[in-house]
Amino acid sequence: MCRQLFLFLVLFGCLAVNVFSQQADPPKVNSRPTVVSAAKPEPFDKADVKTMSAQCVSLDTEAGLIELEMYPEHAPESVRNFLNLVATGLLDTTTFSRVVPNFVIQGGNLWTREDGKVSREMGTRARRTIPDEPNKILHERGVLSMARGEEANTASTHFFILVAHSPTLDGKFAAFGRVIKGMDFVDAINKAPSFDEKPAKPVRIKKATVATCAGR
Repeated sequence: MCRQLFLFLVLFGCLAVNVFSQQADPPKVNSRPTVVSAAKPEPFDKADVKTMSAQCVSLDTEAGLIELEMYPEHAPESVRNFLNLVATGLLDTTTFSRVVPNFVIQGGNLWTREDGKVSREMGTRARRTIPDEPNKILHERGVLSMARGEEANTASTHFFILVAHSPTLDGKFAAFGRVIKGMDFVDAINKAPSFDEKPAKPVRIKKATVATCAGR
């Protein structure tokens, strides 16, 4: 009888300690879900083809003024991306950091800004990619097209202007505009001294602006 009473008391004591410890522990709080901030809205995010086709871009470079017309009917997302880069000032003070003689001049590298400062937001924008839009526009002299890596759908902020007909690019890269004024300045940038596709003194885009094309 005493042995049974002793076992009962021991068992009761263990249960009491266990209940107390459960009550004493603070309640677990579910961890908060990670909040992914949406991309900041940009001026041409909701623009239709008609609106975008009426826009022209001016690149006020150290070599001279280059004016471009857009072809959103062939490459709407490429045009939208480019217009947004211009309208938000992200191309201002960047350079044509790649030059291939008798082929192209390439700009759009946000890390070439004059002040050397690229905020976290700019860095995120620089890595945002757009879908490939190969189309029927031929890659001829003066054509504006999106640069990308070897993998599909990797175009971001980099663009190039052709100084010569390059049929090997047709149907592979997204041509989305054309130089309508200032091709002599494009040629000057292309002919400046360079080594291994890097210009000795990269020409800077002092200011890029977008406005309704004259006569439209």
